[in-house]
Amino acid sequence: MAGALFLWWLATSGLRLLNPLRLPSPQEVWAAFSQISAGQGYAGATLWQHALHSLGLVARGFAVAVVTGIPLGLLMGWSRRAEALVNPIFLLLRPIPALAWIPLAIVWFGLGDTGKVFVIWLTAFVPCVINAFTGARGVDPVLIAAARTQGASTAQVIRHVVIPGAMPLMFTGLRLSLQASWTTLVAAELVGAFFGLGRVLNVAGQDIFPGMILVGMAGVAVCGAATTWLLGRVERRVINWRPAV
Repeated sequence: MAGALFLWWLATSGLRLLNPLRLPSPQEVWAAFSQISAGQGYAGATLWQHALHSLGLVARGFAVAVVTGIPLGLLMGWSRRAEALVNPIFLLLRPIPALAWIPLAIVWFGLGDTGKVFVIWLTAFVPCVINAFTGARGVDPVLIAAARTQGASTAQVIRHVVIPGAMPLMFTGLRLSLQASWTTLVAAELVGAFFGLGRVLNVAGQDIFPGMILVGMAGVAVCGAATTWLLGRVERRVINWRPAV
């Protein structure tokens, strides 16, 4: 890390090998960080306000995706009738990139946060469904048969056999969904956002402010890493029976 910072300083400030409009120096990035962190901030708010706004959008879109995608995937994995009913619609909508929905989301919901949450939900929904479906379908039929021979009802089989068996793949889908949520958030906030890290990137690009662009990118990276770490902590608590790797 220290070596990378030194090479960055050397290429920009030390030897001036790179144009500052293409890659700003560490001092310029620090100045941009200081500007957006205090006082009036940048693009209408401070860095912390932008980050909290983006975190709120991701949390809402991701939560809705979990609440809707996981049960649907489990249902499709458990019931072939449900799969036959839902899967054709799912396969029809799945190839459409979530970003393609942004213009329609603006028409439907305007430039507020609802449209952005909708697009994030679309992005996070697909991995949730696919991994929950794959996890449920991959549960050993012998375990299901053994539970039934012990008198377990369908609800008990799903709760005590299918869901625990599908849990590792479900969390894999959640990690993919969370990463996709941050990618989509930035794209959604580049169009018609009043606050958020995407708004910072958009305004900084218009102002030709490379230092602020890197600050905005670092903000997305830190927020994404923090939420991924938090999800990992939740996974370790929920799947506490799984041996550590």
